[in-house]
Amino acid sequence: MTEAIVSEIELQRNYLPDQYVETIYFGGGTPSLLTESQLNMLLNAVYRNFTVAPNAEITLEANPDDLDRKKTEQFKNAGINRLSIGIQSFHEQHLQFLNRVHSAPEAANCVRIAQDSGITNISIDLIYAIPATDHSILLEDIRKASDLDVAHISAYCLTIEPQTTFGNWLKKNKIKPIDEEFAAGQFEILVSSLAENGYEQYEISNFARNQQYSRHNSSYWKQRPYLGVGPSAHSYNGTGRQYNVSNNARYLEAIQKGIIPATTETLTSADQTNEYILTGLRTKWGVKVEKLELLSQGVFTVQNGKRLENMMTKGWIKNESGSILLTEPGKLFADRIASDLFID
Repeated sequence: MTEAIVSEIELQRNYLPDQYVETIYFGGGTPSLLTESQLNMLLNAVYRNFTVAPNAEITLEANPDDLDRKKTEQFKNAGINRLSIGIQSFHEQHLQFLNRVHSAPEAANCVRIAQDSGITNISIDLIYAIPATDHSILLEDIRKASDLDVAHISAYCLTIEPQTTFGNWLKKNKIKPIDEEFAAGQFEILVSSLAENGYEQYEISNFARNQQYSRHNSSYWKQRPYLGVGPSAHSYNGTGRQYNVSNNARYLEAIQKGIIPATTETLTSADQTNEYILTGLRTKWGVKVEKLELLSQGVFTVQNGKRLENMMTKGWIKNESGSILLTEPGKLFADRIASDLFID
């Protein structure tokens, strides 16, 4: 698979309109299983086929139980300078509820191990709205993350999808549905407590100290072109999308024949406008009215003039220097506001 992905990088070398690469991200599946030589092989292929910025952000996703001193040193030697660790919680019972393999002590220790190995740009994932009698566990999770001095926190609300373990438990009444009022309260506590601990909310679910934003994810939100390689990978070149086949065997077979196993889609004016609204409105930078007008070919303001006025009256959005931004109350309705502003 590693060799096939190297071949795809070579096949896709002309996909990006600008061949200057500022971020590289190893995600999806379990990239922490890669050896140092495999990581080197993949990174060398990127450097051979693209111009990579000297200060490129190179991130790898990992679970706490994957990380030990030897592994993190291998990552550092290979060129990884940022880790995204799926901690979810520092509380033992919550980890068991989420069916996580790692323990609460491992959750904290893996961060220290990575920092001692020289990787100080660390992001952790936290889950909130896990059923609890009060907010004390969430507050303790925030305190521990702050004490570990992680640069970045991604915090996601627990969701129950139908075709999942939680979905089956819900059907069998083993768990209760997510309490929306409790979830909203947890979100408000999360935002205020992280702010008190020096974390800026620069996107609905993402918080950073000292402007150590995820440069990679910020590129998605700002609609910059990106190339994804490997099974199921998605790419975006500014005007269209590309989706690789998700079946491993079919992917390998196609690459061996020198074929990129992808489906392409050309984005309409409405597609580009709506995607910009969906991703950009969630960020501290908001969406620029001028860009919305350009993408929508002059349709956005015509369709949404009254809606924008109503949202401003409700105190959900504001217009600052030509950009539409969510207010603090508006962040609770981010998805609804975005969908209401979509154009036909």
